[in-house]
Amino acid sequence: MRLLIVMFISALLLNSCKKQDKTPDTDTVVAKKDYVSFGKEIAPDNASIAKLMLPTYSTMKVGDTLTTKMLGTVTEVCQAKGCWMKLQLDGDHEVMVRFKDYGFFVPKDIKDKQVIVNGLAFIEELSVEDQRHYAQDAGKSEEELAQITQPKRTYGFEADGVLLKP
Repeated sequence: MRLLIVMFISALLLNSCKKQDKTPDTDTVVAKKDYVSFGKEIAPDNASIAKLMLPTYSTMKVGDTLTTKMLGTVTEVCQAKGCWMKLQLDGDHEVMVRFKDYGFFVPKDIKDKQVIVNGLAFIEELSVEDQRHYAQDAGKSEEELAQITQPKRTYGFEADGVLLKP
């Protein structure tokens, strides 16, 4: 009886070590081939175009969040470390993208490049101090920093993964 149990367990162990031939799905191949990935691995599918997010942002209140994936063009990047970027929503609106827990950064030279960001869209009120900090990171002049005098309602995004189209 013992011999039968040992043989059964051995057969299970040997079978579990068998090499499995998996064919990668096309979304994964496309993501790795056409994009450079930062942060959490994400697929490029089902991303909303940034300008289509504007009506959603317009209806949100401070503190609201929405899990989403968005495709947009980078308009500005933190020149200190690449720790944030801004994406164009339309001619007048941008969304400030920061990275979850500062767990990753993006290159500083990606202005005007397309990215896909995955994470939480939200509305926040940005203090004068924070606005000046981000303006300073972006390389703005002292004159431009002095013009920031009011808190501002902003569109925000906390990305856990970013795909950059080279």
